[in-house]
Amino acid sequence: MDFLRPADLAEALAMKAERPDAVPIAGGTDVMVELNFDHRRPAALLDLTGVAELAEWSTSDGTLSGSTLSERTVRLGAAVPYSRVITELGEPLPALAMASRTVGSPQIRNRGTVGGNLGAASPAGDTHPVLLALGARVEVASVRGTRLLPAEDFYLGVKRNALEPDELITAVHLPAHAGPQQFAKVGTRNAMVIAVCSFAVNLRPAKREVGASVGSAAPTPRRARAAEEFLAAELPWDAPAALADSLKRRFGELVAEAAAPIDDVRGSADYRRHALAVLARRTLTWAWEEHRGSERTCA
Repeated sequence: MDFLRPADLAEALAMKAERPDAVPIAGGTDVMVELNFDHRRPAALLDLTGVAELAEWSTSDGTLSGSTLSERTVRLGAAVPYSRVITELGEPLPALAMASRTVGSPQIRNRGTVGGNLGAASPAGDTHPVLLALGARVEVASVRGTRLLPAEDFYLGVKRNALEPDELITAVHLPAHAGPQQFAKVGTRNAMVIAVCSFAVNLRPAKREVGASVGSAAPTPRRARAAEEFLAAELPWDAPAALADSLKRRFGELVAEAAAPIDDVRGSADYRRHALAVLARRTLTWAWEEHRGSERTCA
């Protein structure tokens, strides 16, 4: 096995172009497990730990383009570890910080990255529902150039993604302060466990839009579009009163219907659907109460 260690991003892309069979490794929390259990034996490893550009994040302020105000966004480098997402990005990206707190142990959170989660493309990845609910875009690059993919187009199947053989994930672009948002998952523990199912919701009061996504309940993480459309139309945006139980119950039902779970050692398909409905009701309640609180504060 060859071990390739680029010093910067340009060299990393050149090496990936020359050796498209090289498997990228940054935190190593997924790749090393596969190697240790002999589930994978790549011809080469491409070590990205020395590529400083991948371990940085930045924000871009919303600017006027014509008559439209663009959103303030966070560009999160692919190799920024979960521990830094928690400590540095909890305010602009609260749901991503929530999901990051549930990943593994402190040691894993110090090494693992959102970019690695994307590259593995496991349907049980904890950050995937958040990326979908927020409408994230995945930045991928090669010597041929850079392109941005909507997160929902990135997942192609179980552990399959839309990367070309010569491409690397370089960053994720997410809207900052996109509104009240929540993440929750079901597992035998709060962390150090693969999710039985997970759910993220994002309310965008300024646009009267809703993002809702499920994880570990289908071949890929997926948006619950019918649930999003129902909630966006039914929420009392102008007069944010407490939500009726019937509205929350219907939202939960639509979220459960969006899933396509299987029976496995972690849970049955029926249990996953039930749990998703519960998570949807709970996270909606938390996010809406946050919105109501901000409305009362503004008033």
